[in-house]
Amino acid sequence: MSSTVFHLAEAPPQLLPARELMAFTLGSHILLVPFGVALPFLTLLMHYRGLRREDPVALKLARRWSAVMAVQFAIGVVTGTVLSFELGLLWPGMLGRWGDVFGLGFGVEAWAFFLEAVLIAVYLYGWRRLKPWTHFWLGAPLPLAALMGAFGIIAANAWMNTPRGFSLDSQGNPVDVEVRRAIFTPMFGPEYWHFAVAMFMTAGYVVAGVYAMGWLRGRRDRYHRLGFTLPFTVAAILTPVQFVIGDATARAVFHNQPVKFAATELVWETDTHVPEYLYGRLNTDGKISGGIRIPQLDSILAGFQPSTRVTGLTSVPASDRPTTVQATIAHWAFDTMVTIGSLLILLALWYGWSRLRHRELPRNRWFFRCAAVAGAACLLTVECGWITTEVGRQPWIVYNEMRVSEAVTTTRAGSLWAMFGLVAVVYVLVFGAFLAVVLTMRTRWRTADENPDAVRGAPPPEADTPYGPRDEPGAGAAVGGAPPAGGSGRDAGGAP
Repeated sequence: MSSTVFHLAEAPPQLLPARELMAFTLGSHILLVPFGVALPFLTLLMHYRGLRREDPVALKLARRWSAVMAVQFAIGVVTGTVLSFELGLLWPGMLGRWGDVFGLGFGVEAWAFFLEAVLIAVYLYGWRRLKPWTHFWLGAPLPLAALMGAFGIIAANAWMNTPRGFSLDSQGNPVDVEVRRAIFTPMFGPEYWHFAVAMFMTAGYVVAGVYAMGWLRGRRDRYHRLGFTLPFTVAAILTPVQFVIGDATARAVFHNQPVKFAATELVWETDTHVPEYLYGRLNTDGKISGGIRIPQLDSILAGFQPSTRVTGLTSVPASDRPTTVQATIAHWAFDTMVTIGSLLILLALWYGWSRLRHRELPRNRWFFRCAAVAGAACLLTVECGWITTEVGRQPWIVYNEMRVSEAVTTTRAGSLWAMFGLVAVVYVLVFGAFLAVVLTMRTRWRTADENPDAVRGAPPPEADTPYGPRDEPGAGAAVGGAPPAGGSGRDAGGAP
């Protein structure tokens, strides 16, 4: 605690509100990122299934998911724009000095963002105006644009963790920038693949969780079965893959950011045969209170043998490492992420066993209860991942090159706290509007599925459209000459 008080006393007064504001906006925005990155892929995968198998139920799901995707993208525009402004307003010292080195990543992200906006608009417009396969192939670049945006952001963050690709002049300013080395830093590959797979996993579990809730409430028709099966299968396949990638990422931190690794694992003294602690709290004397101690496991995980030497926090001065409180926060976030990941592997194995052995979904209600919770658990792991990444790097904003306190704005602390309050209110309104819109769409869709006669008297929208799901019976032909999606109880989400 004394080291924490010391750091706060030495820090400029505007540092705390600046960090809290950035943490709040980033923590809010990151909840939307899995859907921005992965929902286009899931939508197009369902769209492809609908076209390939002439399945109007799959087309209906794809079209509805595309509507949610568009609403989410609009909300992401707001939260992402706020973050962009905050980078310049709150951390001018970093951008002013290092912007020419790592700024290309933000340029790539901005370019990908505008491309994704255009592609989403074309995809939504094309549902009622384009030929089936033309429409699909025009939407096919959407996942690539989303991954390109993630590429830019992760390239910038990986550079902050392992800065490369520059030299320093006599005044300490970066010169001779090598763009390739500045982008492809030692942490870029591990961070990017860990992040990308996490986004697809999270989106898959969240979307599947919606239909798992419907299944638990008795809606066991083909619409809910297909809406659950496709995204959950994608997430279940990626879960063990992510566990392997996450392990490799932790080992990359061990090699490239040893002090950060020490904070994440609560390693105080450099040593071999280092034990692993599950949770627990680091004290200022280096002792760990609570938690579960597993002898030698940390050294084994880091280097595959107990004799592996693990760098401790005391290898650097107290001013160059996270405080005991920050180390404990990073450690708890990391352990929570690993714990949830391990439980998701068990859930994925349960699902895989049932599919391979019985060729059907598990019948146990506890499976669907766990599946419904898995999405929220994945969102928590996404938050924990970023907490581990950012808190574990303290006190550096650019690892071993610039401290957070050197990069912060000179704006008065009171003004920053006022800005924090204003942003919090705006975000509550924005996310409230997002939930209201999504819930309204869900209610409208459910009404159309459960009572198609309620919309029978309404004029069919654009009845001359060549294909697409329909809620109105007889409102045009579905793909491949199949009956319209609203033409029967089965197509409208009834029992198969």
